[in-house]
Amino acid sequence: MKLLNLNCISPLYLPIDKALELEIKSRLERFKNTLWETHFKINKNDAIPFIQGKDRRIVCIVNKSLTMHCALMPYPEGWYIMMNKANIKKLSLTEGDLVHLSIRKDDSKYGMPMPEELRSCLDEDPLSMKYFEGLTSGKKRNLIHIVSKIKSSEIRINRSLAILEHLVRERGSLDFKKLNELIKEYNQRYKL
Repeated sequence: MKLLNLNCISPLYLPIDKALELEIKSRLERFKNTLWETHFKINKNDAIPFIQGKDRRIVCIVNKSLTMHCALMPYPEGWYIMMNKANIKKLSLTEGDLVHLSIRKDDSKYGMPMPEELRSCLDEDPLSMKYFEGLTSGKKRNLIHIVSKIKSSEIRINRSLAILEHLVRERGSLDFKKLNELIKEYNQRYKL
């Protein structure tokens, strides 16, 4: 699909072409004096076809090797994609490096892949599933990340069980300090 100049059209009313894929080159840049530093700038016209109201979730493949589920973030002259230190290190990038980006709309349910261990635990516990589904999209992604960043399947299961227990104890409310304490208890209990 050819991208058109859409400066005058509000992203709220644009239909999303799920087959749309954007291939661009962008430099790794750094914001000065902000919390979020390293990023890739995306031209406003290039970003608009991927935005529908508040939904800005995309899948970005960097240099045809690293796949990131992320969001387009606004800045005055356009949009940007954040890049964390771990991914910069993985790709051996430095500020100013020109990279190839392949961008497509993220049409997954949660905006990132759900680990099988967490999915299985949620499927077995309807109350936990109800509480999980009642969370904001960002909190769901946060919990998914807490599980998916672990490599061991056994530890992923225990972490998933701790999350479910926390959601039930807190009646669907999420307190990360309490959750971290419960995860530590699970680690000690099961010697992980």
